[in-house]
This record gives sequence, structure tokens and C-alpha cells, in this order.
Amino acid sequence: MFYGLSKFFKNLLPKRLFYRGLLIVAVPIVILQLTISLVFFDSLWIKTNKGLTKALVSEIVTIIDIYNNESEYNKKIVTDLYNKNFSFSVRFLENEKLPDIKVERWFSPMDRTLRRELKPKFNEYWFSTLSYKEVVDLRIKFRNGVLQIFFPKERIQVSSIRIFAFWITIPAILMLAIAIIFLKNQTRPITKLAQASERFGRGEDIEEFRPSGALEIRQAGHEFDKMRKRIIRHLNQRSEMLSGISHDLRTPLTRIKLQLAMIKDDNLSKKLSMDVDEMEKMLNEYLQFASTGAKDKTESFDICELVNEIIEKYQNPKIQKNFNKKIYFNGRKNLITRCINNLIDNSLKYGQKILVSIEKDLSNIILLIDDDGPGIPKSEYQNITKPFYKIDKSRSESKSSVGLGLSISSDIIKSHGGDIKFDKSKLGGLKVMIYLPF
Repeated sequence: MFYGLSKFFKNLLPKRLFYRGLLIVAVPIVILQLTISLVFFDSLWIKTNKGLTKALVSEIVTIIDIYNNESEYNKKIVTDLYNKNFSFSVRFLENEKLPDIKVERWFSPMDRTLRRELKPKFNEYWFSTLSYKEVVDLRIKFRNGVLQIFFPKERIQVSSIRIFAFWITIPAILMLAIAIIFLKNQTRPITKLAQASERFGRGEDIEEFRPSGALEIRQAGHEFDKMRKRIIRHLNQRSEMLSGISHDLRTPLTRIKLQLAMIKDDNLSKKLSMDVDEMEKMLNEYLQFASTGAKDKTESFDICELVNEIIEKYQNPKIQKNFNKKIYFNGRKNLITRCINNLIDNSLKYGQKILVSIEKDLSNIILLIDDDGPGIPKSEYQNITKPFYKIDKSRSESKSSVGLGLSISSDIIKSHGGDIKFDKSKLGGLKVMIYLPF
């Protein structure tokens, strides 16, 4: 039960560090401001308003008693005194009735307090706090008419509430703005480190990385930079070693070819030459596979246009396409070209009909290559991208390939942060699905 609640609350929380940090800073500020506001509203503003309204209603009751018991002359004197000292305006409207229109605001604390104090004192009354900006219009049923009283709103409302709301809101907004600026500065180095890691993971060239931010973030940045330099050094050493192997192995293979040309037995010479050619092809393919991660300039290009150019170069009626829009991708154009060429060559080798489609979802460019060949068993999908792996059970044996085409393609796609998957094609053969993030 508690695990379920914990998971539920975790799903509600933001995933990014900046918003989590902002939540940690903002929530206490908001709670503090709300608590102060509620305490002030309950203990000071409402109670003060209640006291002011109660005193005002007592004065109105006094006016009603005077109108009931005093002569016209005394009424005039008392009314003038109220108008002068309390800013009251009192007049009797003979043969008038109370308005039928309800203008009381049930959500207004001022209206609720006034209504609560008037109700025990008078049976029939009507008031409006909206008719005038600065005064309240109060009417009370009196004898055969209505006693109309105008009094200032400040008599029942504390004017400092607006000032209080201003001073409690503005500092909170300023504090949140300062917190956002500081949090942005603290999370920016982490974002830069993540972007540099992503670019390096895709094999892109990174300019000299400069760690910044807090001590722990700087330390993580320095360690990343050290790791990056060690990996680059290792890749350079591997490339140099492979260049040496290429030179060392091709020299004896050339000598063997020359010696085979001197053998009188043509049948034996032909068989040995075929083995030497296969060895040379394997060597070239392996060097090509090992150099897949070589540095290449990253650029933005229209992948639909690139695939269209590749298909047109084949000039093969077997290849059909299903795309007609522009989709831009940021990657290494030469490697993507090489990958698509490998996949189309593989489909042409075993199929009579190939369909190339390009789609796009919220986060990926999806390249689909379908063929009508013999296909591959589902159990072999995870093996066919392994180097030098061949499936002779479902596809005809051929010495023209050493089993590195799909390995090279998979390595290129994954170096761009994407993925390559396989499924049964709607044409009956194999469907290759390439996902490239953009």
C-alpha cells in the first residue's frame, strides 16, 4: 500500500532537477506566505471588521431609536451631527419599499459581516456595497417608508488589507525570481555536461570542455573530460594499430598471389587464389567495420532527400519509395549513407521487391526497409547484428559477404543515439526499422 502511494507521489513530482529545486524553494515560501495571510486574515482583519461593523450597527440602532422617540426638531439636530461627525447621510423616504434586486456578495467578507450584524437587529433591510465606490447604501424598513443611510466603506473595512496584500505578495515574487535565477545558474553546468556526454556518445567532435558550477559538478566535469581524452587516445591507438595490421597483412598476401601465379597446376592455383581473395575481402571488411567510429563532421541535412539520392543511384525498378516530405536530421551524413547502402544491398541480394518508407513521430525519425526475401527467423533477430554472423539456414550461402553489413549499420545507427530493430515484413520478407532521435 505504502509503495503504491510512494510511486503515485513520485509520478506527480517533476523529473527535471531545475523544477525539483524550484519546488523545494517555492513550496516553503508559499506555505509561509499563506500561513501569515490566514493568521492575519482571521485574527486581525476579520475580527477588526467585525468590531467596526458591530459599532456601526449600534450607531444605526441609535438613529432608529431617535427617529422613534424624538421630535422632528431633535431628529434634525441628531441627523446633522451624524452627518458632520460620522460622515453619515440619513434620510427618510416616505411610502417607499425595499428594492427587490439582490446585490449582496456571498463571497465578500465585508458583506457577510454586515449581514451577520444586521440580521439580529432588523427584520427587513437591504444594502449594496457595489452601487457606489466609496460608500455603502443601506435601507431599513421603518414605519410606512424606508430609512436610507449612506456611510463610508472604511467604517466597516480595514483599508490596510491592500497594503498588506501588496507587501506580502511582492517580496514572495522577488524571492521566487531570485531563486529561479540562482537555480538556473546551478543547473546550467549539469545541462552542458549532459549535452557534451550525449554528443560524445554519438561520436561527435567536442571542443575543449570547461567544467563550471558547484564543486561537485566541476569534479564530475573534470572526470568526464579525463574519460573522454582516454577514450579518444584508445581509439587513435586502435586506428594506428589497424593501419599497421593492414600494411603487414597485405604485403604477404600480395607475395602469395605472385607465388600462386607461378604454380603450374591451374586447378590448385585457382582454388588457392579464391581463398586468398576471400581472406583479403575479410581483411578489408574488418578494417571497414573497425573504422566505423572514425570522426566525421556532424551536419544538418534532409534525410528524405538523402535516401532519394541513394535510391536513384541504384536505378533499380525493384526499389520503391514511400515518402515525399522534408525531414531534417543532425548527424554524420557519410555514415548514414553507408548504413542505408548496406541495408538496401542486403535486401537486393535476397529479395525481388524492396519498399523504403520514412515516418516521423514525436521524438524519432523512423526509416523502414521492407523486402520480399526469405526473411529471418525471429529467434535470430538478436544475432544478425553480431560481427561475422551468417544465417545459412534461411538464406543462400554466398562468399561475397563476410557477415559485417548489418554489424556496420547497427554500429552507425547506435553511434547516432538511435536503434535498429527487425520484424516480419508485410511483403513477406524482412522489415528493418531504424529509429533516429532528433
